[in-house]
Amino acid sequence: MKEIESAKEKPMGSQSLFRGLQLIELLSNYPNGCPLAHLAELAKMNKSTVHRLLQGLQTCGYVTTAPAAGSYRLTTKFIAIGHKSLSSLNVLHVAAPHLETLNLITGETVNFSSREDDHAILIYKLEPTTGMMRTRAYIGQHMPLYCSAMGKIYMAFGHQEYIKQYWENHQNDIQQLTQNTITDIQQMYQELEQIRTTNMAMDREENELGVSCVAVPVFDIYQRVSNAVSISLSTAKLNQIGQEYLIEKVKETAKAISLELGTPAE
Repeated sequence: MKEIESAKEKPMGSQSLFRGLQLIELLSNYPNGCPLAHLAELAKMNKSTVHRLLQGLQTCGYVTTAPAAGSYRLTTKFIAIGHKSLSSLNVLHVAAPHLETLNLITGETVNFSSREDDHAILIYKLEPTTGMMRTRAYIGQHMPLYCSAMGKIYMAFGHQEYIKQYWENHQNDIQQLTQNTITDIQQMYQELEQIRTTNMAMDREENELGVSCVAVPVFDIYQRVSNAVSISLSTAKLNQIGQEYLIEKVKETAKAISLELGTPAE
């Protein structure tokens, strides 16, 4: 009776499926190929079983023979599958739970953006759970790169030659919005170097007096920065809570999202 129940719990052919997946994971560590005997040893299976599974994977186009006699390696079919998986990944679906946690922990406005040409575009926002201050930012808003924390993130982690190009193309747009706004390109170069060093950016009342912002980059599987996380709050509240505390929480959130997007763990 127990054997029947066990059979019902275990899908038909699952053992071969799991063993095949195990071989795929092992072969991923041997780009130039792994000998059949060594693969069987690593998988703790007999050589005849491994050979049978490899034949099935080879028939389906996932495995091929390697140059060394008796060795096998994965095919580029996995690259195509990986790209399809990445293209179907909804970044907001991945990021939202982490952003909600950040919002609950800090009680402050949480923003999530992507880059669109010469702007940062706000694609997700959570209002503060404590306090009365509401920022003017809204989902879909285009924010200048030079005077926003998230915008400076995109400049800092983009191509270095882009900064000069941006400054030249937006001479009429780069304005002294407050006494803290950076409008000198040499000063911006220094700011961006500091951002790359600390892995975070700040809007120190550069866009609006009384409002500060802390932003951190989100890295994808290719180590590119296509998104950023930030917290916006009054400068008085920032000083009360503590800048280092908020930076730590935003960095933890950005790192968690980055890991889910495939960036290698440190």
